[in-house]
This record gives sequence, C-alpha cells and structure tokens, in this order.
Amino acid sequence: MTPKDIRSDGRIERRFAALRQQGRAGLVTFVTAGDPDAETAFEILSRLPASGADLIEIGMPFSDPMADGPVIEAAGHRALRAGITVRKILATVTRFRAADSDTPIILMGYYNPIYAYGVDDFLKDALAAGVDGLIIVDLPPEEDAELCLPALAAGLRFIRLATPTTGDKRLPQVLANSSGFLYYVSIAGITGTQSAGTDAVTSAVLRLRQHSDLPIAVGFGIKTPESAAAIARVADGVVVGSAIVGLVAQNLDAEERALPGLVDKVTAFVSELATAVRATKSEPRPGRASHNAASV
Repeated sequence: MTPKDIRSDGRIERRFAALRQQGRAGLVTFVTAGDPDAETAFEILSRLPASGADLIEIGMPFSDPMADGPVIEAAGHRALRAGITVRKILATVTRFRAADSDTPIILMGYYNPIYAYGVDDFLKDALAAGVDGLIIVDLPPEEDAELCLPALAAGLRFIRLATPTTGDKRLPQVLANSSGFLYYVSIAGITGTQSAGTDAVTSAVLRLRQHSDLPIAVGFGIKTPESAAAIARVADGVVVGSAIVGLVAQNLDAEERALPGLVDKVTAFVSELATAVRATKSEPRPGRASHNAASV
C-alpha cells in the first residue's frame, strides 16, 4: 500500500468546524508518548477525549530536542528509557483508533526519528494508524521537500509554527504549505517556561488572521484553567502541554514508576481545563474569511 492509497479523512477540519458552530475554542492537549511507560501513557491518552480534550498532540520523544522545555524534555527521556520508539507510537495510535475514530491526533516532534524510520514508510504507517497531522519543529519551510510536501501529497496535514518573531515578510513562507491549523507559539522560548500576556496574544492572533483563514491554536506557557480561558476568548484552540506532562512527573516514584492515581489526577486536571475553555465564548472574528483548511 502506498501513502496515496490512504488519506487522513479530515478529522481536524471537522473538529474545528464543530467548535465554530459551538462558538468556542478547542482544548488541545499534549502528552508525551510512552511517559512514564507505554501502558500508563496509553491509559492517559485513551481517557483524554472523555475528559474534554478536543484535539490531541502526541509528543514523539527525541534525544536532542530544541524547542522542549525541561519538563517535556525530561518526559521524553523517561519515555526513551522505558523503550518508546516511533513504531510503538504508531501502534499506540492504532490502538487508540480502535475505540475513537473522531478525535484528531497530531504527532509533534523532530525530523531525525522520522528520517531514520524512512519518510515513505513513516507516512504510510502514520496514515494507516490514524494520524491526522504532523508538527515537526525543526523543519523550516526551506526544507519542505524533506517531509512537508510528501506528507501533504500523502494526505497528512502539516501544521506550521508561527512565533512572536515571525514577521509579515516571513509569514507567507510559513503559511505556504500549512494545513489543518496554525500553531502560534506565544513566547520566544522553549515550552513550559514564561507565559505571554493576553494582550500580546490577542494582537498576534488578529495579525495572523489577516494572513490566513486557518484555525489558530495558541500554545507554550498556558498552565492553568484561568490562563486557558483567557486564550480561548481569542484563539481557535488552546494548547496545554507542560502543565499536563508536569503532573505526570509529580506522580512518579523514585524509580520513575507511576504512583496509584496518576491517571485520575491527569484526567481531572484536563477536565478542569476543558470546563474553563468550554465556558468561554469566543469573541467575534470580524472580517475573518471562512475556514477552508482542507488544502491537501
């Protein structure tokens, strides 16, 4: 079977369309694959939709990350020590899809593990597993031929990052082959560190809307239900990662094994985030073009 034989079926577009009808932003939760072990990670993953996650990012651990803060970097190393691999991550998605055919799954990580796996084989296996999109943080638009274009041709969405330092001159290149949604990194730094002010995020989102009709999800530095609600007023999606991954780390024993109640604590926190996001009505988007993100 070649990558073109199977395509992502538009789960990301359908989910954002449903959110627009509900007049609210979506909660995008990030978890690290295989952290602290494959079975606990899968239990967390499988319970995220019922806890209120609208979309799910699964971090693919990499030994030399460049955008991950200390919390997510530590989670990646725990998962690698526990034996996680790209093949096992895809098997986890397949297992998740056996019970959930609707929740969009986006893999977030770095190019090296995909290159080592083989691009064509990775795209084929990711689509077969039920992956909907990719966020590969170390591949700039100038390197689209490596993975972005093959992914788009195969039918996977390729979600691009924009940052506070992405100026209007650079933005067209960032948006050129973007699909699914646009991920706005709200701080100029690594994950889970400082938090951006709501006014700054609002200005950035409004600027991005002038250039794209893709949904805009905002992440990096969003740690509490209150901060998630504040971002939900202006963005289409609110990404929470380090706060969730940090909760996993807080519930391990000295040998990095899951303590009783870990999964319940993580999912309870996600439920608090979801309640805050769902209670927040999105502000009107004057002049915004209708979304037509299915460009692949």
